[in-house]
Amino acid sequence: MDDLLCHEKETCLEVEERDEEWSMNQSHQEFGVSEEEHVGLLLQREIAFGFKKDENVVLEDSFKRARLNAINWILKKREALDFHFETAYLSVTYLDRFLSKHFIDGEKDWAMRLLSIACLSLAAKMEECNVPELSQFQLEDDYVFEGKVIQKMELFVLSSLDWNMGIITPFSFLSYFIKKFSNESPSPIISNTMHPIFTVVMEEFNLMDHKPSVVAAAATLVAFDQKLTIEDVRLKMNSISQHPLLQPDDVFACYSLIQRLYEEKIKREEHKHLCTPNSSVIRSRPIDYAVAMTKRRRLSFIDDEDGGDKKGPHQENPKI
Repeated sequence: MDDLLCHEKETCLEVEERDEEWSMNQSHQEFGVSEEEHVGLLLQREIAFGFKKDENVVLEDSFKRARLNAINWILKKREALDFHFETAYLSVTYLDRFLSKHFIDGEKDWAMRLLSIACLSLAAKMEECNVPELSQFQLEDDYVFEGKVIQKMELFVLSSLDWNMGIITPFSFLSYFIKKFSNESPSPIISNTMHPIFTVVMEEFNLMDHKPSVVAAAATLVAFDQKLTIEDVRLKMNSISQHPLLQPDDVFACYSLIQRLYEEKIKREEHKHLCTPNSSVIRSRPIDYAVAMTKRRRLSFIDDEDGGDKKGPHQENPKI
C-alpha cells in the first residue's frame, strides 16, 4: 500500500500498456471466467459499493464552482502530463467520494487544489505506467505545495477512502456495451466520441450518484444513437444476459440526461467557434472558470482566512 504514496524521484512499477478492450479481456482471462461472468461480478461489486444518489444533499453554488474548477484543472493536467482519460475520470471519482465524506469550503481555492493534486497523483499510480514527480503536477500552476504537504493530503484521501482505490468506473464496462450494442469491436470513432461525453458526465454529475454500469450503458447508447425512446432502451438492455442486474429505466434516465447535456455542450462549443474569428478546429476542452491568479504562492502548510500564507503545526492530516 505504500506504493500509493507519492515520493519524489520515484515512479510506479512498470506495467504492460493496455487499451479499453485489452483491459476487459485481460481481466476476465486472468481469473478464468467468461466475459459475461466477469461483467456479472463487476455489477455485484458496484452494488456492494453503494453508488446511490442522496436526494437530501443541497450543494451551494460556491461548492459547485469549486468542484468544476477542480475538474477543469484535472482535465488540463491530464492533457499536459499525457495521462489516459481513465486516469482523470478515476481521480474525479476519488474527489467526489472524498467530498461525500468531508466538507471543503468552496471559497478555499487552495484546499480544493491540494485535494485535486492528491487525487490525480493517486489515480495516476493506479492507471499509468510512469508517474511524474510531484513538482510536475504543479508546473505553471497558481498554487505550489511542498511535497510533504501533498503526501499528507494523499494519506488523508487514502484513509478517507478506506484504502479502497480500485473503484469501478464506466470504463470497466465500456467495451462490453459497445460490442453488445453494435455487434462489433470498439472502434476509434466511438472511443473518440466517448471522451467528450464523459467530460460532460464528470462536469455535471456527482460520480457517486450513478452506478458506473448505468453511466457506461447510457453513454454508449448516446454515442451510437441520440434518438432512442424508452422502449428502444428497454429492448437493448433486455438483450443483454446481465440485464437482471441493470434497470432499463435507470439507463434511459441517464441516457436522456447525458444526451441533453452533451447537446448543450456541442452548442456552446459551436457558438464559441462562431464568435472566435480565425479559430482552429474545435477541440473538446473544458472551460476554466477559475479566477486568474496574479502571482504564484508557495503554501508550506495552510492558508489563513485573510489569504496570507502561514505555517501551521505538523498535523496528521491537512487542515481543510
